[in-house]
Amino acid sequence: MRAVVLAAGEGQRLRPLTFTRPKHMIPVGGRPILEHLINALKAAGLGDILMVVNYRAEVIREYFGDGSRFGVKIDYVNQKGILGTADAIGAARGHVGDEDFLAVNGDLLLSADTIKMVVRVHEEVKPTATLAAVYTENPERYGILIVDGGRVTDILEKPKPENLPPKSLVNAGIYVFSSKIFDFIDRTEPSVRGELEITRSIQLAIKGGESIAIAEIPRDGWLDIGRPWDLLDANMRVLESIKPDILGNVEDGAHIKGSVFIGEDVLVRSGSYIEGPAYIGDGSDIGPNCYIRPYTSIGRNVRVGNSCEIKNSILMDNVHVGHLSYVGDSIIGEGCNLGAGFISANLRFDKRTIKMEIKGEIIDTGRKKLGVIMGDKVMTGVGALFMPGVRVGPNSWIGPNIVVYEDVPPDTILILEQQIRRGSRRTQ
Repeated sequence: MRAVVLAAGEGQRLRPLTFTRPKHMIPVGGRPILEHLINALKAAGLGDILMVVNYRAEVIREYFGDGSRFGVKIDYVNQKGILGTADAIGAARGHVGDEDFLAVNGDLLLSADTIKMVVRVHEEVKPTATLAAVYTENPERYGILIVDGGRVTDILEKPKPENLPPKSLVNAGIYVFSSKIFDFIDRTEPSVRGELEITRSIQLAIKGGESIAIAEIPRDGWLDIGRPWDLLDANMRVLESIKPDILGNVEDGAHIKGSVFIGEDVLVRSGSYIEGPAYIGDGSDIGPNCYIRPYTSIGRNVRVGNSCEIKNSILMDNVHVGHLSYVGDSIIGEGCNLGAGFISANLRFDKRTIKMEIKGEIIDTGRKKLGVIMGDKVMTGVGALFMPGVRVGPNSWIGPNIVVYEDVPPDTILILEQQIRRGSRRTQ
């Protein structure tokens, strides 16, 4: 069976991180989301992969190539426009033949067992389609599956909370289809967003009398990554199963506790304390006297200077953190340079959950602790402080001693204006 990975989307809800990369290529636990998915597909026995790409497709193609480096075979098809999931799956028509195939959203963190479960149900029941279904705490974000006797009878697409059924199974974004699905994709009308949604194609199949099965999957084998703070959850989940190893150099006087992966050519200087689970990528330089706290992922060639503290955060490749800095519950994009004394505030005085603006809408993150979400190649002056939940666009410059209270667009320069009064100590 061939696996079709849907990786064409732009990921606007993950701005500012997706200005410079597809959402599927954001790293968690030291590897892109998409690499974790490919590893899960391989472990599930699905090593023949078709990648549907569009937005910044070259980033995906250059990283994965033909897949041989990852022990799989990868072909690519370009979705002509980002026109919805049905259009993306339809783009695979000439590459899967008449065989059944698996289709999966490329922004999911999945276990191999979860994938095997969906395939097994499909092979046993032999329906036109099998949908993975999961119970989730916020079902209003997803399509609600109406189920009767193990068969899907309807799909309610992102209903209002007051219209939710008492117990809601949602569409998990993993499917196994027979080639019949292409007939229903051809008949699918655009949604109000102007996109061709695969859920509408499935509804047409239901109305046409086709059998649509469900495979109920466990929550711990599935994670949807759609918003910036979801990345911290994904990073945590990956690091919980990390295999500890020390390939670099740990100086005398440095301490490693718990499951910590330290890559090649890493230098952990004396006085540093690293508490796992944590990941430190090749060529990075930590310390002296740093505290790296649990669930921290540090990319390649990162410099964390003297007496810094990093907690539950993702630092991408080539980041420089100046001395005496604190990075907590944050995501720092590739190539950022944080001046000495950088602080990411991550907790409100009133201890309420932190809100963030996503696509013009204020969203409650459900988190009491959340720091800054920073795009690539941002530079900050000494003493810059960022309030909880602030987003900073790529290529921005933030001057010294600024307190950043609100989102910063890409390519912005913020400089603090100050008034200096001069006097004389001489008595007249």
